Amino acid sequence: MSISGDQQHEGQVQGRLQQLEADVEAAQAGHIAAAFLAAIVESSDDAIVSKTLNGVITTWNKGAERLFGYAADEAIGKPITIVIPPDRLDEEPAILARIQAGERVDHFETIRRRKDGSLIDISLTISPIRDGNGKIIGASKIARDISERKRAAEHQELLLREMHHRVKNLFAITGSIITLAARTATTTAELAAGMKDRLVALSRAHEMTLPSPNAEAATGGPQTTLFRLLSSILAPYERDGANRWELAGDDIDVSGNKITDFALLFHEFATNAAKYGALSVEEGKLDIGVTQKGEILDIVWLESNGPQHVPSQTHSIGFGSRLEQIIGKSLGVDISREWMSNGLSIRLSVPLGVISD
Repeated sequence: MSISGDQQHEGQVQGRLQQLEADVEAAQAGHIAAAFLAAIVESSDDAIVSKTLNGVITTWNKGAERLFGYAADEAIGKPITIVIPPDRLDEEPAILARIQAGERVDHFETIRRRKDGSLIDISLTISPIRDGNGKIIGASKIARDISERKRAAEHQELLLREMHHRVKNLFAITGSIITLAARTATTTAELAAGMKDRLVALSRAHEMTLPSPNAEAATGGPQTTLFRLLSSILAPYERDGANRWELAGDDIDVSGNKITDFALLFHEFATNAAKYGALSVEEGKLDIGVTQKGEILDIVWLESNGPQHVPSQTHSIGFGSRLEQIIGKSLGVDISREWMSNGLSIRLSVPLGVISD
């Protein structure tokens, strides 16, 4: 059976139409997939950015706007170095070199700069972008904010170091208390009773430096006064019912959310005094004066009759010094020291709102 020329032509046309329909369907599917991909990129919480091999920004999603503070029209066409701090500019050539070599950079932790100049900790994943022929024409970057994670890790490290420091200090203080008690006790029963009382007082003072497990302190309401706080911290250093320390001046409420900070600070002073200063010897004396001057609370910690020479340990920059610096800076408290002929003087200038509000 023969096929006419018209029938053959019609079959060719039909075949082309079917192919065209298939191409249209494929193109539509491609457009739909591209639209889905674009929507995913645009709605991502992470910053997703693309750039040329010269480091010029070509795309900038909403996540990048939120993370870095630049709108898309402010960033696109600009060099990626607008978000790189000056001291980290050498990272960009190294990253581009790896991308041009076809490598992928995974979870590179670094620091970038926002539009307002603030710095942010981020994790970068960078991949090559290829054209239809497989040639590398640029790079895509996914940046994730890891500031909270970094802060949590640093906080955990600080807590672990603080715990280690506290344990060492508690043993040192206990040793000091035993030595002082042994000098004045006349019987073993008297020594045991004195030690028990002092260790109970030490335990109470130590508890005050810990955050409240039921978060009562978070209410911000007055939980104690400055003199009660100091009395609890210094109670372990009483001898025969008599204090070797005196409080004078203006007592003031300490708000609940500040108790831990100030307890830690004074606990550190008392620990050093018990190890190296006036509370380390029988004849030592501690006077604490508190004076309110307008919106400033002036606190003077004055040790006397202590060791004549300043031990070398007091000059070392250990955890105690770091803790003091952190607390002093966070509270806005100015702390100064002066070694005088008969002992140490520490002066604290505390904004009234910091301790009472």
